[in-house]
Formats: sequence, structure tokens, C-alpha cells
Amino acid sequence: MNPFTLIKSLIPLQYTFSYIFFVFGWVSFFYSGLFSYSLILFAFVFLPILELLTPPGFKFFQDLDTKKDSLIYDFVLYFTVLLQIVSLIFFLFVINYYDLSTYELVGKVLAMGTLCGHSINIAHELGHRSNKFEQFLAKILLLTSLYMHFFIEHNKGHHVRVGTHSDPATARKGEWLYLFFVRSIIFQYISAWKIEFKRRKMKKKYFFSLNNEMIQFTLIQLFLIFTIFYINIYSGIMFLFSAFFGIILLETINYVEHYGLVRNLKSNGRHQALSEFHSWNSDFIVGRLLLHQLTLHSDHHLKALKKYQKLENISNAPKHPSGYPGMMLLAFFPPLWFFSMDPLVDKYRIKSNQKNN
Repeated sequence: MNPFTLIKSLIPLQYTFSYIFFVFGWVSFFYSGLFSYSLILFAFVFLPILELLTPPGFKFFQDLDTKKDSLIYDFVLYFTVLLQIVSLIFFLFVINYYDLSTYELVGKVLAMGTLCGHSINIAHELGHRSNKFEQFLAKILLLTSLYMHFFIEHNKGHHVRVGTHSDPATARKGEWLYLFFVRSIIFQYISAWKIEFKRRKMKKKYFFSLNNEMIQFTLIQLFLIFTIFYINIYSGIMFLFSAFFGIILLETINYVEHYGLVRNLKSNGRHQALSEFHSWNSDFIVGRLLLHQLTLHSDHHLKALKKYQKLENISNAPKHPSGYPGMMLLAFFPPLWFFSMDPLVDKYRIKSNQKNN
């Protein structure tokens, strides 16, 4: 076989690097002491440092053949569902049967929460697909974080209202991350109910029905919670903590993805058209591989159905000074975040206005 042909056939496998999250997660579950924090140290210490040392724009396989469809790209996502289910069972077993100190318990809960956050990202990709099977897999992943309403609100709410004050998932300039958590989590949930209510009304169907997806999601999530609590109350409590941490990671990503970027109202009362200037991007190879190109967020919002391997780096789109892991960490220190980001927000707002005038 031609060496270049062999390389091209292996291109989709580059995204299996994301499985390293599960490897470190399982190390965190199985081993004690400091090893309980293996995944946390990898994701929020090692990765931010690695991205600082890796220049943006560094290429691996991405540009060789990513325009071509391959089932392997999809199977990489599908296998994540199995890994997440195994991880949740492993986590619950450890919590139930291991004699853990508080220090170790916290590390393992945070590890499971990090896997939940990672799986929400995969659910985000699958949830944009039109295939019912892939949407089903997205819902399974969201179930492990008790955040199934994201499937509705993100696709039918966030992608419509992004960059406006009516979008709970768009962080405003000067808004602290901790206040954003409250606003985003509460109002995205309310928004999902409103969207489903409107959908049922348009179809002239009863709102209180098992065909109402929000009612379905609520019942499914309650069933999972009650099942885990029935097996072991203590494990159930730890599961709730890990799911909440996964949600916090998702909302932190939401925060860094759109912070301060707005679509202004025009004289006709409508918002500016969505453009590449309404999402933050980073072209760091590590984030692109491990987060399945989530960091090329402008292209995703311009073409939401575009598969992750086909997303492109738009050269003039807003750029973070570091990769997503590092920016997520920075967001937890609001004064440093504002110092780093607010001048960039002003810069790209001007560019956005120039493009729309």
C-alpha cells in the first residue's frame, strides 16, 4: 500500500486521542491518594501548559483529507457512548465498595464529572445530526449528566438566539462566570420547556403527554436517579455531584465560547446577521483533537450541520490567546479574565460592526 494512502486511511483515528480522558478517568477511579486526581491534573494542569507551549496553527492530519466522509469519524463518537456508560458503572462500583477518604472521594467525583463534561461535548456533536440513531446516542450521553434538555434548547434556542440578550448561553461582557452559571442553567432549562410547549402547540397536540420530550426527559432522568439511589444512597449522592460538575464544565465552555460577542439591534428592530465574529475560536492542535474541533466554533455556528472533522479555522474570527482548557481555567478568576478578554471583545465588536455596516 502507498504510504500516503495508508496515512489518509488512518486520519479519522487521530480523534481517538480523546479517549485519553477515559484512561485518566479510570486511573482516577482505580487508584488511591493523589492518583484520584489524575484526570483533573491532566485536563486542567497538563493540557493548558501543553497548549501554551504549542503554537496555534500547528497541523497534524486535519488538512490532508478531512473533506471526505468516513464512517470511522462517526464510530469514534459512537464508541465514546460505550466508554461513558462503562465509566459511570465503574465510578458507582468504586464509590459503593472502596473505602475512600474524603480527599480521594473528591478526586473521583471530579473525575466522573469531567467525563460527564467531555461526553456532553460528544452529545453536542451527535445532537446536531439528523439521524435518529445518532440523536438517541446524544440523549444517552446527556442522561449521564442529567442534562437532557440541552438537546432541545441548544439546537432550537441557542443556535437561533446566540449573541443576543435573549440567549441564556451567551455570556455578557463584564459578567462573572459564577453569575453566568445561575442565569444560564436556570433560563436554558426554562427555555427548553417553552420551546417544547410551542412545538406541541403548533402541532395542536396536548402539552401534558408522554410525547412531550421534556416530560420524557424528566421521567427518564428521575428513573436513573431513583435506580442509583435504590442500589446505594451514598453512590446516588456522589453521582448527583459528578453530574453537576459536568454541567459546570459545559457552562464554562458556553461562557468562553461567546463571552461579550453580541449581535446588535439594527434600525429595523432585528439583530445583526450571525457571522464569524460571534464565537471565540482557538486553533491549537491539542484542543482540536481532544475536543473534536469544538474550538473552531465560528464555523460550527455558521453551518451547524457540518460534521466536526470538516470544520475550518476562519482566519478573521475572534481568537482566544490560549486553548479552551486554559481559557476555561482562566474564567474562574474573573479579574484576570476581564483583564485578558475585554480589550479583545472591544476589538472584535468593532470588526463585527464594520462588517455589518
